[in-house]
Amino acid sequence: MLQLIKGLGPGGAEQLLVQHARKHDRGRFDYVVAYVVPEKNHLVPLLAEQGVPAVCLTPEPTFSTGTWPSTGTRAPAGAWIPRLRRLLIDTPFDVVHVHSPLLAATVRIMARALPPDRRPHVVATEHNRWPRHHPITRLANRATIGLDSRTFAVSDDVAATMPSASAVDVVVHGIDVARTEALAARRAEIRAEFGLSDDEVVIGTVANYRNEKAYDLLLDVAADVVGSRPNCRYLLVGQGPLEAAIIEQHERLGLGDRVILAGYRPDATAVTAAFDVFTMSSRHEGLPVALMDALALGRPVAATRAGGIPQAVRHDKEALLVDIDDAAGLADAHRALIDDRDLRRRLGDAARIRALSFDAERTTARLEGEYLTLCSA
Repeated sequence: MLQLIKGLGPGGAEQLLVQHARKHDRGRFDYVVAYVVPEKNHLVPLLAEQGVPAVCLTPEPTFSTGTWPSTGTRAPAGAWIPRLRRLLIDTPFDVVHVHSPLLAATVRIMARALPPDRRPHVVATEHNRWPRHHPITRLANRATIGLDSRTFAVSDDVAATMPSASAVDVVVHGIDVARTEALAARRAEIRAEFGLSDDEVVIGTVANYRNEKAYDLLLDVAADVVGSRPNCRYLLVGQGPLEAAIIEQHERLGLGDRVILAGYRPDATAVTAAFDVFTMSSRHEGLPVALMDALALGRPVAATRAGGIPQAVRHDKEALLVDIDDAAGLADAHRALIDDRDLRRRLGDAARIRALSFDAERTTARLEGEYLTLCSA
């Protein structure tokens, strides 16, 4: 089995590969993961712990010596393509499962060009709504998606945006629920690390600093809420290309330590255990893994109705949901959860039950059943 993905950074789709590695049938399957962005290698050690090798298909940048600042030379665009072809020729993979649309379009054509005895089945999972992709990426996928042996989407919302919807099956991915639940024991430790007292209501998120996560809206909401709720603090975990803009907005709003920007945390799920409320202000989503973690930890949710979020949680059951870009509505949801301990408890108890729908063991078993069916055929 080859799992192919753009990078192994701390994003949700990447985390799913780690969950899959932990739950896979070691007696029947050997997995290799390949990725193309060298600097996104955060999860390589976690895969290694599960005996799954991770291969970077792009040569590492080389740097000059003896000058300051040193200059770097990156591999040319597309340098990963011949390396991927060589990997497919040298290793008799039965199935290649692709988790990136641009890579999927490439590997579909590449696999068809291989000799029949070296030609793997190609399986693709779409993690994002198609309108979010570059027009060229959409065109390439539309032209090649029919070459898939199986095509999956992570949510009904994602599937509805894809062509040939009848040939797309929704597979709701999952997490190691029991492993995540156990992290609740670190709540006091994490809160002490950030100087959070027991009587403070902590609202938090785990999301990369990208436009689709709408940190600009979330910081405006936080500024509104902390002004009227002195017992509330925000703890935001993430990194990404918008970091400078987010820090500037944080400083401009004078949020100080009322809103903590924690940056990248390798133990982000454990940090979620320190929250009293989990929030997402997203404009676009597939099916967020951080949300699944929050459910397993029994955290009530306040979020927008972006992408697969309404499929994962239901309004007034496990969550308070508002429309996308509704800053006033999200602020009201935060205040309602701050003010009402019983509401937090009711939604949190329902969240624990809901989390059982997102167990990685079940998802992995279904996918491996699909792989076996393809190989038998």
